[in-house]
Amino acid sequence: MNKPAIPRVLLVALSFLLLSFTWQTDFEKAKSEATAQHKLIMLKFSGSDWCIPCIRMEKMVFNTPVFQAFADSSLVMVNADYPRLKKNQPSKDIAHQNDQLAAIYNKEGHFPLTLLLSADGKVLKRWDGYSGTPPADFIAQIQTAAR
Repeated sequence: MNKPAIPRVLLVALSFLLLSFTWQTDFEKAKSEATAQHKLIMLKFSGSDWCIPCIRMEKMVFNTPVFQAFADSSLVMVNADYPRLKKNQPSKDIAHQNDQLAAIYNKEGHFPLTLLLSADGKVLKRWDGYSGTPPADFIAQIQTAAR
């Protein structure tokens, strides 16, 4: 007896789930990976459990299948998170690294702050806050900055 074929729509949906990228926390490793893979770095400063614009941007841009597919092929993603709840606190090493990154890239302490960086850490584009930009437009801005 033959098994029924999996509907094409389900396969496409599953492939998007498999493409989902992982936010890294090790900036030096991200720089090495970006260099080796000829990718750019997206560095995000967020307050994942208190910053409403950060949470919206995560949901409306970063967690969308179209952005995840683009990021998987073009970006190394780094999250410098500053949660307030004790249960969400990063390790001391990660917190120290985030503070070092903020001293270089986010001296004003803006949240969310998203930066597009070259593999060596040069700022190519800066997004201060979340303006409601759709994922396709956000991707277009990245592509323009990368030229």
